[in-house]
Amino acid sequence: MILVTGCSSGIGLALAKMLHAHSEYRVVVTAREKSIDKVRKEFQEDDRFLIRVLDVTSEDDRQRLIADIQRVWGGVDVLVNNAGISYRAVVEHMTAKDELLQMETNYLGPIGLIRLVLPHMRETGRGKIINISSVAGMLAMPTMSSYSASKFALEGACESLWYEMRPFGVTVCMVQPGFIHSSSFQNVYHTDKSDPTRNWSGPYKDFYQNMTPFVAKMMNMSLTTPEKIAKIIIEVIEKERAPLWIPCTLDAKLFYYIRRAFPRRLLLPFLYWCLPKARTWGKEYSHRR
Repeated sequence: MILVTGCSSGIGLALAKMLHAHSEYRVVVTAREKSIDKVRKEFQEDDRFLIRVLDVTSEDDRQRLIADIQRVWGGVDVLVNNAGISYRAVVEHMTAKDELLQMETNYLGPIGLIRLVLPHMRETGRGKIINISSVAGMLAMPTMSSYSASKFALEGACESLWYEMRPFGVTVCMVQPGFIHSSSFQNVYHTDKSDPTRNWSGPYKDFYQNMTPFVAKMMNMSLTTPEKIAKIIIEVIEKERAPLWIPCTLDAKLFYYIRRAFPRRLLLPFLYWCLPKARTWGKEYSHRR
């Protein structure tokens, strides 16, 4: 039995469509209350494919969903933690409320679901935890500190979980996409101070004015679609022993090896040099000596 979160768009929707076509799987797909109608328009429920409301940040929602699955099918055999959000803001423009929502959605929620499904997996001696991470979980980028923090946290916890679950036959994986050809960059969250309608005035305006079109350009140039990532996830589900880290786009693979090949003292200066117009960022506001 496979549980997939965040299925209203992007990778989650593409994966849901593929799993719907695989009649050998029992599947539960989820979305938040405000997005669930979109999922219900895409799929017809039957005795092997169920649609459920889930806000991953809600402990009550998580417990209710897993209890429902246990009642119907005994437990979750494969968990795909796909639901997530991304804030676009520099550290100084984030607030405690924004930081908490980012971490609840991308880290605390997925870890909460993992805790709930592990007892069944341990007892049956099999199972897969598949987390959709990001290249931002390998290397952070400016204006994406909180998003990177949430993915770094998830990767760190699941690296530890890999050791803890190995004796029990449970596989833990981190699927790491980079730039994907989709419109998801338009769905990023902004804080009050990073909101583009404020015209990005102030010392960080160069960061926003350059990073936002840079990310959009890279996503438009990418040859990787959500469907390609979904296909990789299907392969991970079907593979008997999958590795912990699975970089699954060209740029993710490139960053994976760059991080290992470059000495640490050279890595960040090199990446900074690669960013658009980075050498002029904040110049008119700086008193750097």
